[in-house]
Amino acid sequence: MIRVICLGACGGVTGSNYLVETSRGTRLLVDCGLFQGGKQAERQNWEPWGFDPKEIGTMFLTHAHIDHCGRVPKLAADGFSGRILATPPTVELCNILLLDSAGIQEMNAEWQNRKNRRKGGREIQPLYTVGQAQSSLNLFSPVERDQIQEAEPGVKYRFRNAGHILGSSILELWIDDGEGSEVKIVFSGDLGKKDQLIVREPHQVFEADYVFCESTYGNRLHRTFEESKTEFLEAILHAYENGEKVMIPAFAVERTQEIIYVLGEFHRAGKLPDMPIYLDSPLAIKATEIFRKHKKYYDEDSKDILARGHDPLDLENLRFTPKTEDSIAINEKRGPAIVIAGNGMCTAGRIKHHLKHNLWRPGASLVIVGFQAQGTTGRRIVDGADKVKIFREDVAVRAKVFTIGGFSAHGDQDDLLSWVGHFAESRPRIFLVHGETTAKQAFAGKIVDRFGLDVHVPRLKESLLLKAREAVVEAEGVELVEAPTTDTMHNLVVEMERMLRDIKRQIPKRFAEIKDGDHDLERLQFIAEELAEIAREKPAP
Repeated sequence: MIRVICLGACGGVTGSNYLVETSRGTRLLVDCGLFQGGKQAERQNWEPWGFDPKEIGTMFLTHAHIDHCGRVPKLAADGFSGRILATPPTVELCNILLLDSAGIQEMNAEWQNRKNRRKGGREIQPLYTVGQAQSSLNLFSPVERDQIQEAEPGVKYRFRNAGHILGSSILELWIDDGEGSEVKIVFSGDLGKKDQLIVREPHQVFEADYVFCESTYGNRLHRTFEESKTEFLEAILHAYENGEKVMIPAFAVERTQEIIYVLGEFHRAGKLPDMPIYLDSPLAIKATEIFRKHKKYYDEDSKDILARGHDPLDLENLRFTPKTEDSIAINEKRGPAIVIAGNGMCTAGRIKHHLKHNLWRPGASLVIVGFQAQGTTGRRIVDGADKVKIFREDVAVRAKVFTIGGFSAHGDQDDLLSWVGHFAESRPRIFLVHGETTAKQAFAGKIVDRFGLDVHVPRLKESLLLKAREAVVEAEGVELVEAPTTDTMHNLVVEMERMLRDIKRQIPKRFAEIKDGDHDLERLQFIAEELAEIAREKPAP
């Protein structure tokens, strides 16, 4: 018997983390990411692991995004000393991303401690330090894709290309179930879309007993990439003609490189106005250099550009601004410019300074090219906020906002269905993870309707017992999720109403926050989710 405990990316998009326990007592981890998306989500980073890190022998890391690798330094600081297996680009990207994350953790702790000292409160420690992050990097072991290898006795694995970011991987596991059979479990990691820039499309896997599949965009379709590029050019021209700046909050890994790639395409076609392009992110600058180093992972289109004598990740007006004074100088200069800065959800980093200086200018453009989690500044802007708080100051949203889904490094609903469809003959049980509730429900319905596969949506901390070649999951007190119907949704609403009535009797103070506080939709959602979790753990009498 094999047990998988879902310790992250369930009930939301971030915090990817799965504990795998084999019949021999071996304990493995798949991913160990940060929870992101506001204080409610980030509080989970401080909670107990749910296992002893000292007992983990091997960890598999699907890719280098912080919501998949960001708690590795804490894991190591808490006692993990095993191997972290990942592709060579993933290892190199983690070398810069985890140190950057540690710097943010230290900075946030110091900022909070200054406030606490003024109030006479106690000081706090960062989630982890730069030194702890540096030490954790010694645990990484680079392995190439497409090779079946033994990780532990009775456990074989293979990485396959996930087509999401440089080095991203699908993980195949073959585990001895202790009863003479072998169970194959596939973790999709994050899957890229069709015609992804720079990296090759996701590898198609055809056989499995169980598949853990991401569902970030399980309920929506991206615009075609040609439409996205047209809208991107429109955003650039809007700001250029008004003598203002184009602000692009971008993740340092993949999204930034894709933007540079497309700007280079515009330049070679004579469509790009003569204006400076600033890559205003030390982290993105380092990541871009890693991309340039690993050209063997490029797709054929990128290799063709190289063969024609061009670097797809460079262009004439591109300027790197690694130093703080270089970043400050950007907003001291009037006139049009393109500014690419982190972070991608507008919650930290240099993009906040550019928003403060330019978001209120009607002639400027704000280009959103990535997923915006609930509770983030980027999500509030996308949802139509008239103003947002930046550095504790209200800033009006008057720039023209362009939300361009075609740049997403995630596959959309059709891409995900295409990937899942290759398993149809082997009839695995599908577990949907790494997505918001609405996305998972919509995607579950599509899988059931199109392929007739069994689908289950695990809850956070849910324990799954997996058997060889049996379409059965012994989940602890949780019913399997079927395709959502009108009746299903009605029953869910009725159940939630009953749950909240029960909670009102148990914790009136919490309920008062909903009843009497501000009615910000995202805050209400966070409170409702927390109340629902309390209700599950402590049901009303």
